[in-house]
Amino acid sequence: MESQNFEHLRPYWPELAGLGAHAERYVDDDPQSALIKLRCFAEKLVGIVYREWQLPTLPNEKFIDRLENHAFTAVVDRAIIDKLHAIRKEGNKAAHEGKFGKGSSLWLLKEAHILGSWLLLSLQEGTKADLKPFVEPAKSNLRDASAKQVAKENKTLQLRLVDHEARLAQALAELETAQAAELEAQREAVRFTRKVDAAATAQHRQASDAARNNLELNEAQTRRRLIDTELHSRGWDIDLVRGENTEQVSLEEEVDGQPTATGIGYCDYVLWDANGLPLAVIEAKRTRENAEKGRQQAKLYADSLEKKYTQRPVIFYTNGHDITIWDDAQGFAPRKLYGFYSKDSLQYLVRQRSACKDLNATPIATEIAGRSYQIEAITRVSERFSDKHRKALLVQATGTGKTRVAIALTKRMIDAGWAKRVLFLCDRKELRKQAGKAYNEFLSEPLYVVGKSNKADKKKARIYVSTYPGMMSIMEEFDPGYFDLIIADESHRSIYNVFGDLFKYFDAMQLGLTATPVEMISRSTSRLFGCDYKLPTANYPL
Repeated sequence: MESQNFEHLRPYWPELAGLGAHAERYVDDDPQSALIKLRCFAEKLVGIVYREWQLPTLPNEKFIDRLENHAFTAVVDRAIIDKLHAIRKEGNKAAHEGKFGKGSSLWLLKEAHILGSWLLLSLQEGTKADLKPFVEPAKSNLRDASAKQVAKENKTLQLRLVDHEARLAQALAELETAQAAELEAQREAVRFTRKVDAAATAQHRQASDAARNNLELNEAQTRRRLIDTELHSRGWDIDLVRGENTEQVSLEEEVDGQPTATGIGYCDYVLWDANGLPLAVIEAKRTRENAEKGRQQAKLYADSLEKKYTQRPVIFYTNGHDITIWDDAQGFAPRKLYGFYSKDSLQYLVRQRSACKDLNATPIATEIAGRSYQIEAITRVSERFSDKHRKALLVQATGTGKTRVAIALTKRMIDAGWAKRVLFLCDRKELRKQAGKAYNEFLSEPLYVVGKSNKADKKKARIYVSTYPGMMSIMEEFDPGYFDLIIADESHRSIYNVFGDLFKYFDAMQLGLTATPVEMISRSTSRLFGCDYKLPTANYPL
């Protein structure tokens, strides 16, 4: 299939050109399939860079790992990597959730065109003279047909729906095939044993930078769209087409009291509650800059908004890819996030400021966990959380009631206003059954057992019990701020592989439960749960 924007790639990478051509064809009337094709395009492009430049990689590395691999980031400009991340994120949403922002397919098609041009120049397969400006594909004129053609339009739309379903199935299959092929290529290459050649790295970086300098990367637009689409995916009402203010999201909000000649500054984003009070402020920095540079600026904006509205907004600062939350009103240090909070989660975070009680003074339910070492364990974990740590580890011998301790701690945190929703994770269905039964016996809070309970009750529950695979399959149905506490049973086992993504995705306090912690270079239970000097928060093996 010939395209308007990717034919310059065909002599060298025909499959890459074909993916771009399909995305181009679907961009208007089937944006979901287009985004999945672009996701394949981006992954294949990165695979080409790894192979051609012989970059070291681990077998079975996922796409996101390859984008963040030091060998890749050392030779590829940050602006290029951000475009790849943008395609990855929107492609994943389209493939796994069926969600995507309005206009995302056309925007990311333009980004893919830039990426293809960058690849051509970086690998020195062409020159700037070989590049052509992006041509926007012609839109379907079906919407503009006259009223007399309604019946014909309906029939055409039905045929398009059938065609869409077929294309979507094909695109998903191609995505799976492309990912499997990349993994197999990694296994065969076994490049993780090769030492990084400093001279080669410098040469590749020079080629990448030279290519970058010959392209218009639209960094500000990429950064803005990355943030916009992420907010949209978390349910915020944001105008993705015209970039105008809405009741929930305002852009370039004017604030006073700033260290400028006029005393006026402009906040990149303010997220608003229905009562007209600011829930959050977002400071956006250039993609090539560290997001930390926005920290002080965001604080000044938050100070100004607090003075005006008597409510301090939660602070976020980002460069479009890296996102940091700073809940300074509750005394927490800044921390990295997978994504922005939803409106509901932000509302709860703000309410916690006045609703939280002293966790250490809240009674422990001794009818659930009343033995002296159990009370001591709950006390130590509570003290650690009260000291603004967000991770804790409990080492307790098998048969001494770890689950009861977890349930009693859950109740204490709910009673103190520290937790609204709690996730209990285990690695086997039998343990899930036992934990669900125990929570149901001792607490009256609504319970949802992933894989067993009625799906209609999913968003009504306050206690969730799941195996790791079960929660992995549904985690993106929730925003990163959905859970306040995650308890990981048998935390010396499953969470070191792919299931560790759960702890990166959810921005919750974490408690590990184990009888046998492990201490290895690649697997350290104490390090995973933030314990100093390899000492657990509480240790009662008996």
